[in-house]
Amino acid sequence: MKVGCIGLGDIAQKAYLPVLAVQPGVELHLQTRTPATLERVGHALHLPAARLHADLDALIAAGLDAAFVHAPTDVHPHIVTRLLEAGVPTYVDKPLAYELADSERLVTLAEERGVSLAVGFNRRHAPGYAQCADHPRELILMQKNRIGLPEEPRRMVLDDFIHVVDTLRFLAPGRIDDVTVRARTEDGLLHHVVLQLAGDGFTALGVMNRLSGSAEEILEVSGQDTKRQVVNLAEVIDHKGQPTVRRRGDWVPVSRQRGIEQAALAFLDAVRAGRTLSARDALATHELCERVVRAVDERLA
Repeated sequence: MKVGCIGLGDIAQKAYLPVLAVQPGVELHLQTRTPATLERVGHALHLPAARLHADLDALIAAGLDAAFVHAPTDVHPHIVTRLLEAGVPTYVDKPLAYELADSERLVTLAEERGVSLAVGFNRRHAPGYAQCADHPRELILMQKNRIGLPEEPRRMVLDDFIHVVDTLRFLAPGRIDDVTVRARTEDGLLHHVVLQLAGDGFTALGVMNRLSGSAEEILEVSGQDTKRQVVNLAEVIDHKGQPTVRRRGDWVPVSRQRGIEQAALAFLDAVRAGRTLSARDALATHELCERVVRAVDERLA
C-alpha cells in the first residue's frame, strides 16, 4: 500500500510519521518543496531516494493508494484537488480551507469522483473525549486557551477554535436549534470567543481565550448528577460524590493520547477495505465556523 505524506512540518514529524512509518504493508512516500527537509526526514526514516519527491506530480506518479496532507492550509485547496482528481483517497489536516466556498468545492468534488476525503478532527478519536460520548451530556463545556496569542479572526477560528466547534458538535446529544456567538476584539485581532449551542435538553459552551495566562484544554460533560472532566486530553476525572482520577499511562504515545494515531489508522483501514469516506459532516463544522467568523466580523465592522 503506497501512502504519501505531503508537507513535513511539526505535525507530520511529531504525530503522523511515527505512526505511518511503522505500519505493516505501508510503503511510505514523502513530498515537500524544501529539499533539505525532505533529505533529513527521509534519512531519519531510512527511506530510499525513490520514495522522496520534490513535487506533487512526481508523488502522484508513484501510484499512491492514499495520501496525508499536512501542508499549510493556504495550499490545501490546490493539493487536495489534485489528489482527488487523480483518484487518491485523501486525509487532510483541519481546516479543509480558510474559505467556506473552497471547502464546499472539495467535498463536492470528492463525492462526484467517489473518492474518500477525511478531515483530521483527531479529538473525536482521543480516548478521553470519546469516552465522554457515553456520559450524560445535558451540559457540555470546553475551554481551549492560550497565552499572548490574539490573532486575525478567520485564522484563529479556522486554525484553532475549529477543534472546539467540532468537539461540541461531536458531543451534542441532539439537534442544535440555537447558535449564539460572543467575542472580544481589539485592533482587528480576536482576543476571546464564546460559542453557545443549544437544543432540546442540552447546552454546549465553547470558549477560547488567547490572553488567558495559561495554555490549557479542559472538557467537561455533566448531567444526571454526574460530571466527567478531561484535562489536557491526558487526565480523566469522574465526579459522583468523591472524584476518581485516571491519568494517561507513562508509555502511552502522545499521538494515541490525542487521537491522531486512531484517526490515521481508521482512515487507512477504510482505504484497505474499499470503503469511501465522506467529509460532509466535517463540512458542517466548517459551516458553523463560518458563522462564528461572520459574527466576529460584524463586531469589527
